[in-house]
Amino acid sequence: MEARVKWVENALMVGESGSGHGVVMDGPPEFGGRNLGVRPMEMILLGLGGCTQFDVIHILRKGRHTVTRCEVTLSAERAESDPKVFTRIHIHFIVSGPDLTAKAVERAISLSAEKFCSASIMLSAAQIAISHDYELVQD
Repeated sequence: MEARVKWVENALMVGESGSGHGVVMDGPPEFGGRNLGVRPMEMILLGLGGCTQFDVIHILRKGRHTVTRCEVTLSAERAESDPKVFTRIHIHFIVSGPDLTAKAVERAISLSAEKFCSASIMLSAAQIAISHDYELVQD
């Protein structure tokens, strides 16, 4: 896997993934940014959310469940001083499907967190407390 980040000006950067997709990142105005893109640390949260959501949907579908909605919201706390690493991340899933059960959703989230989600496992190894909860919304 490869990626490239090119500095444009001030705190503005453009990242390109190895698969050819781009993203604009920028810093806050107090550090020379113009708020034209996501912050780099927000990219880490977005990546974690996408990675675990992908797993959960895949696991549920593989178990022959129909998923009609899966939304993930993440909230993170950071250290007060530099380096301002994440210290705690909470992941909340909102999942819907006509035949979904709490047991199936819990299993999928657990498998993602403990076995499949590379981002989650990597961040957990860095001793970041990651917690999960979910809402199962019936269609």
